[in-house]
Amino acid sequence: MLNQGVDNHQRANTFNHMVEHRQARLDLVFRALGDHTRRAMLERLARGEQTVGELAAPYDMSLAAASKHIQTLERAGLVKRTKRGRIHYVRIDPRPLERADHWLRAYERLWDTRIERLVDLLRHPDNDPSTD
Repeated sequence: MLNQGVDNHQRANTFNHMVEHRQARLDLVFRALGDHTRRAMLERLARGEQTVGELAAPYDMSLAAASKHIQTLERAGLVKRTKRGRIHYVRIDPRPLERADHWLRAYERLWDTRIERLVDLLRHPDNDPSTD
C-alpha cells in the first residue's frame, strides 16, 4: 500500500516546482523594486499607461536605458508592454505587488505579535518601579 503523501514523488516534485517558481517570481519582484528609478516608473504607471519615451523623460537616460528598466519590470510581471504602430505603451500589472504585499504582511504580523508581547512584559506589575 502506498502512502500518497510520501510515496508519490511526482506529486511532491510538482508541488516543489510550484513553490520554487513562486519564490523565483517573488525574487524578481523585489529585485525590480530595489531600484529607485523603477519604483518611480511604477508610481507614474499607477496613474495610467505611458509610452517608453514618457517614462524616460524625467530621467537623464536614453530610450535604450529606459527600455532595460522596463524589461526588468516586465520580467517581474509588474508591467505589460504593447506596441501600437511604432510606439511602445507600458501599463502596470499590480498582481505581483499583491503577492509581495501578502509575503510582507506575514512578517508584519510576526513583529506586531512580538511588540505586543514586549508591551505586556513591560506593563507587568513586577516591572513597575513605583512598587519598590
